[in-house]
Amino acid sequence: MSSTKSLGLGSGIGLVAANMIGAGVLLSTGFMAQSMGPGAILLAWGAGAFLALCGARAYAEVALLVPRSGGEYRYLSELLHPSLGYAAGWASLLVGFSAPVAVDALAAGAFAKTLSPSLDPRWTGAGLIVALTALHAAGLKASVRGQNLLVAVKLVLFTGFICFGLFAGSGRWPDWTPPDPAAGFPLAAFMGSLFYIAFAFSGWNAASYAAEEFREPKRDVPRAMLIGCALVAALYFAVNWVFVANLTPADASAVFRYESESVTLGHVIAQRLAGPGAGRLMSALVILLFVSAMSAMTFAGPRVYAAMAADGFLPKVFAGREGRPPAASVLLQSALALLIVFTHDLRQALSNVGALLTLFAALTAAGLFRARFAAGGKFPKPAFAGLLAAGIYSASAVYMLYFGFRDKGSTLLWWLGGV
Repeated sequence: MSSTKSLGLGSGIGLVAANMIGAGVLLSTGFMAQSMGPGAILLAWGAGAFLALCGARAYAEVALLVPRSGGEYRYLSELLHPSLGYAAGWASLLVGFSAPVAVDALAAGAFAKTLSPSLDPRWTGAGLIVALTALHAAGLKASVRGQNLLVAVKLVLFTGFICFGLFAGSGRWPDWTPPDPAAGFPLAAFMGSLFYIAFAFSGWNAASYAAEEFREPKRDVPRAMLIGCALVAALYFAVNWVFVANLTPADASAVFRYESESVTLGHVIAQRLAGPGAGRLMSALVILLFVSAMSAMTFAGPRVYAAMAADGFLPKVFAGREGRPPAASVLLQSALALLIVFTHDLRQALSNVGALLTLFAALTAAGLFRARFAAGGKFPKPAFAGLLAAGIYSASAVYMLYFGFRDKGSTLLWWLGGV
């Protein structure tokens, strides 16, 4: 067994959890509360969790068929067509990792500004990207150890916030209403919110990008995706209950307008429950959550570009060397993330990135049906549970994307054109 294979099940679960828990869960509910009540918000998060688990189950089946690094690039190339894999690889570079790193960096900068108003969110985020680039380009052991440490810190802090909110906050069903409520069920707002939630849940497939660095990829990659996704789904539902149960009309001026450069939803809730000091502490802790998510994506994403380089789709320099991180790929992703930090709006990026990640994940899940009916026994027959999960995820993604292109087709086409 190669000594360079340093990831086990625990590291895989940590990689998935760290990729998933980031800006999305801490920002999305503030946007959703502008047009959705507490019941619709919690229902949307429940639907998002169900779809993410279906996606993780489908990917677990795909990982058994194609136990190699590269994620959607590798899966679509093998299951459907190399050109789709090539497009998915570029999507991973542009919107799968670079854009989420930029979003988390901008969000960390916004939280830092609540601690010190003189800080510029963009430059703060850029500094974090540069620091993590240095960590993950330096060496594989330092990269894995640093990532595992950040994962442990993240889970402790996130769980601590949930426990604090559950014990110190309200346990009653919230009675607030959004400032612009819809007549009846807010279907349009609900479908639009699923893109925010898709972004928040993105990362459940993170273990697939580094499959060849697992000691037992066929066993541990599927388990890491399923266990990690289930763990994060439970945490997400709990933290969103804390948010909606403790939001009051007095918070509306900050939260409904979502002035993220001066206040954030977690800051508002913590400050109301335990005073100004708790609000500042919350901002400091959340910055660490974002740093962990950025670190996980800076670890996982470059493995996709390294796989593309090994196959000849990118210059060989991006492939890296055996036993070393793909440093050139790390630098490439971070350079694109820095570009997005200085050129894009946070809320627009959240929605559009979520839509495009959903598109390529749905194509990958649908690839299981091609494997099921492939001629010549090229692939083992996928399990029925995997096919069912793939069908549910793909059909739901088509419905979501229909609403997305109907309501904001021009911006989605712009991002898709970039890919």
